[in-house]
Amino acid sequence: MNDSSATANLTSVPEETSEEDQNHETATETVNKLPSAFSAKPDRPPIQISSQKYAPIDWLGYFDQEDDIRIQDSNDVFHIYTAGTKGPVVFCLHGGGYSGLSFALSASKMKEKVRVVAMDLRGHGMSSTEDELDLSIETLCNDVLAVLKKMYGDSPPAIVLVGHSMGGSVAVHVAAKKALPSLAGLIVVDVVEGTAMASLVHMQKILSNRMQHFSSIEKAIEWSVKGGSLRNIESARLSIPSTLKYDEAKKCYTHRAKLEETEQYWRGWYEGLSEKFLSSPVPKILLLAGTDRLDRTLTIGQMQGKFQMVVVRHTGHAIQEDVPEEFATLVLNFIHRNRIGPHGVEIPGILRPSVSKP
Repeated sequence: MNDSSATANLTSVPEETSEEDQNHETATETVNKLPSAFSAKPDRPPIQISSQKYAPIDWLGYFDQEDDIRIQDSNDVFHIYTAGTKGPVVFCLHGGGYSGLSFALSASKMKEKVRVVAMDLRGHGMSSTEDELDLSIETLCNDVLAVLKKMYGDSPPAIVLVGHSMGGSVAVHVAAKKALPSLAGLIVVDVVEGTAMASLVHMQKILSNRMQHFSSIEKAIEWSVKGGSLRNIESARLSIPSTLKYDEAKKCYTHRAKLEETEQYWRGWYEGLSEKFLSSPVPKILLLAGTDRLDRTLTIGQMQGKFQMVVVRHTGHAIQEDVPEEFATLVLNFIHRNRIGPHGVEIPGILRPSVSKP
């Protein structure tokens, strides 16, 4: 649950510290990192100061546009970001506590070949719904299907569902419903039922121990990078602002998603996930940030060749943010290899990159 997936990045969330402690630690880290040969030279040009290094940046230039999708007969409005004008639709679902901008860097590297859509799920980002805390898997799936229906009507193009962590669970459940006749592929990012279920018992403690209040957006971006939840500063500067909201009473920024109040739905995200993933009839790939994450069901399924698995080295839980170029290459390679196009045909011009497998 920073993603709520329940896995890697959650375990790396630091203990909450005071603002004074953080400032002291930042200053100490800066001094310690200065080479001794330069430490006594006051005229040395300063290293980029923290407020500049962690300043938020706009999504324009990564995605092409943003839109609000209003769901008929409800007050629900889902915010989406889109990029690209040709090829199949790569429909991206973020993890718990993230937002659609989690895929911004990756989208900028894919949009010449495919159409990328990234949605802010219920209770996240700039989406607005009647019940922000109803994160049941059924509701989340219905939200996704409603957005797809509103966008594409009864004749949707070829769609590849991409889901990170909690969003990976949503993608698998949407595929299992068999309600998308044009579904052409399934990409699940760093979530495995066994690991996720085992970690649920620790989730409330992890959520309560994370930093809760930030004096500025820059401080939140800095915390996400130094705490290890994100390893790519550019992506953090893009995505973190959309995961925050300003608390007028406390005069500070807090987390937009109230994950700690949704515990009743956590098990539903992951229970039976491996079997549902394996039973999906479309081509599928599992991207993992570590080697020890497969549960027994997936291990057997992989040995039987039921899905492709790639372990992405040197990355944290949010693979699409930490190494967006490699992530984009993996997605485009998957589309090319499975001959997925706007109408089920191969896309010309996508070279098959060489990707190392475990």
